[in-house]
Amino acid sequence: MPTTWITVCDTCKREDWDEARNTRPHGEDMAELVETAARDRNLRTRRVSCLMGCSHGCNVAIQADGKLAYTLGGFAPEAEAAQAIVDYAEMHAESETGRVPFRQWPQGVKGHFVTRHPPLPDDGEG
Repeated sequence: MPTTWITVCDTCKREDWDEARNTRPHGEDMAELVETAARDRNLRTRRVSCLMGCSHGCNVAIQADGKLAYTLGGFAPEAEAAQAIVDYAEMHAESETGRVPFRQWPQGVKGHFVTRHPPLPDDGEG
């Protein structure tokens, strides 16, 4: 089974970001929370600088070879949000196609889906 990755934008700044109050981007806080929640799970995490979803910060992508991929956004950098992201990613990992029935989604990811991408075709496909 392919590895499911949670990619976290570590440069996200939510609308309430203020240089006087915040010492780093909200995305760094979210990345740490997701990494902690994903520890000891059959998932991989990585950080990237900018997923180009600035109007939807904080942003994450859920991806695995041969499966549907999703971008989710609009998260506050909170432990509950990170846990919901990781729980959804685990369901994605367990799914053959990456599709998780809506009724199984953790409440914390509902309303946060921004895009869905089909898997890339195999090299032999046109």
